[in-house]
Amino acid sequence: MSLKIHIDDSAAPFEQVRAQISEQARSGALPVGYRLPTVRGLAESLGLAVNTVAKAYRALEGDGVIETRGRNGTFVAAAGSAAERQAAAAAQGYAERAKRLGLTEDEALRAVRDALRAAYRE
Repeated sequence: MSLKIHIDDSAAPFEQVRAQISEQARSGALPVGYRLPTVRGLAESLGLAVNTVAKAYRALEGDGVIETRGRNGTFVAAAGSAAERQAAAAAQGYAERAKRLGLTEDEALRAVRDALRAAYRE
């Protein structure tokens, strides 16, 4: 198993790196504990600026997809459970707010579907 990233003109390079690593971790193509290349190494191999890859790694770490262990490197974390917990917490907060706003369940679900369609289209 190895990291496979393809950069094209479809979106910002940072977002492509972030999305592709996240998807590979979520799908199991990159197993928990897989050691990622250094920021500098990945930047060189992709022909990107070091800051671009560093930004993607910071976002992935913030999302719980990867974890940095100091000088030992950066590894795929147990992303599925962390991501699912964060999504469940966000959903709970949304549900409470929608209820306070007086939305029906159908109205609240419609708003979520619209937001998801827009987010996944980007």
